[in-house]
Amino acid sequence: MKKLWAEFKAFAFKGNVIDLAVGMMIGSAFTAIVTALVNSVLMPLLSLITGKVDFNDMVWVIGETQIPYGAFLQSIFNFIAIAVCIFAFVKVIAKLNSLKKKEEAKEEVKPEPPRLCPYCFTEIHKEATRCPHCTSVLDK
Repeated sequence: MKKLWAEFKAFAFKGNVIDLAVGMMIGSAFTAIVTALVNSVLMPLLSLITGKVDFNDMVWVIGETQIPYGAFLQSIFNFIAIAVCIFAFVKVIAKLNSLKKKEEAKEEVKPEPPRLCPYCFTEIHKEATRCPHCTSVLDK
């Protein structure tokens, strides 16, 4: 039993599993926000365009059986709205990451390679006219 518990702890507390759990919670919260946006803002605007039709009230009656296809349409609309929002969010994050990488690349200044004496091959100052090690006269 202790071995099973140790294996479970090793699995459950790996970085990837924790990241996945956090991502799922954030995704659920994001879905709730977009669903509220769709139900509170977009659907009332759409109902103005379509003549005050509420999708949830749309049913197809066959004999005594009702098929609520309006709820299905509402779910499809919610899915599309969530997918568009996530796509836009990912594009914005990717753009911000690329801008950050460009700024980091600009900040990285590559130092000049050291100047070497052509006679003793020791490092010398870039403006030196004579090598301090072998006292050779240097060309500019």
